[in-house]
Amino acid sequence: MRVQCLIVDDEPIARDIVQLYCSHLPLLSVTATAPNALEARKILQEEDIDLLFLDINMPALDGIAFLKTLKKPPQVILTTAYKEYALDAFDLAVCDYLLKPFSLDRFIVAVDKALEKIGAGTYEKTGIKDHAFIKADGKIFNIRFSDLLFAEASGNYTRLYIGSGMIMPAMTFAGIEAILPKEEFLRVHRSFIVNKSRISHVEGNRVFIQQKEIPIGSSYKNDFMAALRLG
Repeated sequence: MRVQCLIVDDEPIARDIVQLYCSHLPLLSVTATAPNALEARKILQEEDIDLLFLDINMPALDGIAFLKTLKKPPQVILTTAYKEYALDAFDLAVCDYLLKPFSLDRFIVAVDKALEKIGAGTYEKTGIKDHAFIKADGKIFNIRFSDLLFAEASGNYTRLYIGSGMIMPAMTFAGIEAILPKEEFLRVHRSFIVNKSRISHVEGNRVFIQQKEIPIGSSYKNDFMAALRLG
C-alpha cells in the first residue's frame, strides 16, 4: 500500500523539505504540492489523497480556516512556524503538529501517527519496509536493515555499523529507532540497538556481534531476554 500525500505551503523551500523527507519513507508517495489552500482544494477534489501536510500561515485562506471547509478531510499533519495555533489544531483532530524547523526523526514520528489512523500501519507491519535511505557525509545511503549490525548513540548523531564499515548520519538515536523494524531490532542499552539476527552470542550482560562487544543495560535486560525467547 502506498500512501498518497499532498504538501501545501506557500514557501517553496518548506515544500521541498517535506518532499525530501517523504522520499526517505518508501511507503509515502507525493501526489502533488500546492502553494496555497485554494489550489490544494482543487487537488483534493481531483485526487485521492490519504495524507495532507498543511502549512497554517498562508495568504487568502490560512490552513486552519481551509481545514474547517473540508467535509471529509484526509489525515492531516500541520507544519508551521507558529506554536500558538496548536490548540486550534488539535480541536480539529489533526494527527500531529510540526513546529518548523523540524527534524527528520520528528517528521517520522508524525507520519507514524498518521499511518496508524489511515490503517497502513507502521512500516514493519506492512512488510514493505526492508531498507531506509540515510543521509551522511553529503551522500544518501540505501541501508538494508538486514545488513545493519547495530546502532550506537553519539550525541545528536548516531553511528550505524554496517558490515565492517560505519556511517554517522545527523539523526538522533530516537529518529533511527523510529525507522527500524521492531521485530528485527532490539534496544539493549540506552545507547545501543542491535540486529537480533546478527547476534553471535550473549554472555552475562554483554551481546556479541562479530567482534563487537555491546553492553546490556539493566533496565533493558528482561525485555531483551524475553524477546530472544520469543524469537
